[in-house]
Amino acid sequence: MAHQLRDMHGAARAVAYLMLAAGPYNFVTGVLMKLGDPLPEVLSVAVTSFVLFVVGLICLRRPERMPRLFWLLVPLLGAGVITALNVGTADATMGPQLFYLWPLLYAAMFLNRRLVALTVAQISAGHALTAFQFQESGQALLDWIAITVAMSMTAVVVAGLRERNDRLRGVLETQATSDSLTGAANRRAFDAELGAAVATAGHQEPVALIMIDVDHFKTINDTWGHAVGDLALRTVADALREAAEDRRHMVARLGGDEFAVLLRAGPYGAVRFTELARARVAAATGLPSGPPSLSIGIAVLPDHADNGDDLQKAADAALYRAKEGGRGRSMMALPPHPLAA
Repeated sequence: MAHQLRDMHGAARAVAYLMLAAGPYNFVTGVLMKLGDPLPEVLSVAVTSFVLFVVGLICLRRPERMPRLFWLLVPLLGAGVITALNVGTADATMGPQLFYLWPLLYAAMFLNRRLVALTVAQISAGHALTAFQFQESGQALLDWIAITVAMSMTAVVVAGLRERNDRLRGVLETQATSDSLTGAANRRAFDAELGAAVATAGHQEPVALIMIDVDHFKTINDTWGHAVGDLALRTVADALREAAEDRRHMVARLGGDEFAVLLRAGPYGAVRFTELARARVAAATGLPSGPPSLSIGIAVLPDHADNGDDLQKAADAALYRAKEGGRGRSMMALPPHPLAA
């Protein structure tokens, strides 16, 4: 059901503001201004106004108290209340029908297309119930067609604009969290993912951090040019992504020739990943400089650290040992508290 509702905060505010405005409005126009009408009719409008106001306060102050289904059904409930008020007051003029715009706009902004279509259908049926009951049939037909067409076109336009905005936001979010050269995640996205992974990690699901440097990358740039250097970085990033088969894993470029891979795996899985990544880089073709070699440091939580900062330090230290040992190799981090001899 969660995928049918977008922007819970925005939906709650939209419902709250409408209810807080609709309650007093209906009380003034349906109660105070019609005290001479039959008592049952006035009382029903008064009760409805009170309920709308209370629901608005709850949605504004404590939206989490409302059941999830409420947010999906609220445009249908809103359209139903509007129809009931229009029928109850025998008002088929165009002014009150404009209130149907609120449930329509809510559905088009926050719900999926199926619920939008259902809302339009209910609005059309609700207006037909009012118009054909209190207007001459010819005029009722014209008004019903006008309302149905207007609401349908409004729904199409608003939903289309929303979907276009969603696509644009998706592009911007991707640009904000990914490296433009390689398509890997950037440091910002990596830091956020590392924090989330560490927060949920444990002995049941360890987290492995793999730090990777492209060996002699400056030499590649100086000898073959930056275009070949960029191609080498893209080749490494592609190989790392192919080796990280699980979608929960993250491949990030932290800057320059430095990459990081976050695996939901233990030491064995991390070593297996590095072997597969090396094999994929070695099999790469089309690089004038030849496939680059990689220096790799591996650290696993909770084996080598118990928090994100220490995990990064342990992986960096292992990477440094790999470079000091001659490059082109992988090193596992040392235990944080080695036993005394």
